[in-house]
Amino acid sequence: MIYSQSAKRSIDILCKSLRNHVQSPHFRASIVPQYANQNRFMVRNYGSEAPVSEQMSLIKQLRERTSAPIKEVKAALVTCDWDIDAAQKDLRKRGVILASKKSSRTAAEGLLALAQNENKAAVIELNCETDFVARNDIFRCLAASLAKLALLVDNSQQLSGAFPIGPEYFEGLKLDVEHPKLSGERTVQNAITEVAAMMGENVKLRRGYAMSMSSYGVMSTYLHASPQPGLGRIASILSLEVEDQNAPLDAVQRVGSELAMHVVAAKPSFLTKELVSSEAINNEREILKSQAEASGKPPMAIEKMVEGRLRKYFEEVVLMEQKFVVNDSVNVKTLLSNLSKEVGSPVKIGNFLRMEVGEGLQSLEAAGAPEDLAQAA
Repeated sequence: MIYSQSAKRSIDILCKSLRNHVQSPHFRASIVPQYANQNRFMVRNYGSEAPVSEQMSLIKQLRERTSAPIKEVKAALVTCDWDIDAAQKDLRKRGVILASKKSSRTAAEGLLALAQNENKAAVIELNCETDFVARNDIFRCLAASLAKLALLVDNSQQLSGAFPIGPEYFEGLKLDVEHPKLSGERTVQNAITEVAAMMGENVKLRRGYAMSMSSYGVMSTYLHASPQPGLGRIASILSLEVEDQNAPLDAVQRVGSELAMHVVAAKPSFLTKELVSSEAINNEREILKSQAEASGKPPMAIEKMVEGRLRKYFEEVVLMEQKFVVNDSVNVKTLLSNLSKEVGSPVKIGNFLRMEVGEGLQSLEAAGAPEDLAQAA
């Protein structure tokens, strides 16, 4: 009986202590907000683990907000004791640091983005590490926004040809990516860094080019392996100039579109034979001569073989000498001659440009060499 009364007093003291604790403001503040208006509530002490179901829900919500990798999302939530708003801020800071660490990794995948108006076209190359990121809509949206910005770069002092627009032209410029997860105006570098943080990969603006019309004619473009308008893995820009400003342009536009596709497929390096450097010709002649001498034929025959193969070389690398991919019974020179007769005015190719994602990037980085220009007239 004495034992029972003692136990009863102990229980009464314990219950009173618990009632006082429940009424404490510190206890009420620890109630999880999302359960405050429900019949049941959950108590979370500082530093304790959230239930597994809540963890999964918070991870999913933060992933939807930021598109960051799951590993980084969970790490930020754990660091911030599963406070999603604090974790989002922490993730942004963490992402910037991680993005800077990833900046030395090779980024040879990505997309070309092309923007165009009536008299000008611009193309940029935005690189990443994997094709998976190149398919992400945030990455694609950033690439398209950068191309539109490149179209605004002033190249009025450029007389002809493709005007290079390197990353330095974008320093200090601002853009709005116009994506729900990256909305609002920010500098180009900050936008790239934030996308790199979201994707968990190195993201790099490698290069860009712009081309303007200097006379009457049409500007034609083509994108190959295009997942959506304005984006692709291979791009070409080509201008056709018409001497008579009263000449109709319908046929010129049609041929221009076909020639832009031809440039992507045929990979020309020069516009005319006269633009092929003497060094390139001498190197090719030396290689062809060595190959011909291996046949054991007399010197006169070897010379004819070299000249014949040199003509073949011009047909491979010179745009005007190449066979037209749409109709290989004519070359590009003949095609333009026929077009000139059709419109009643001389038509010529003003400039052309061809770009491909990652071309030469691996070998350049391995050698530590600067980049060459894209293939252009």
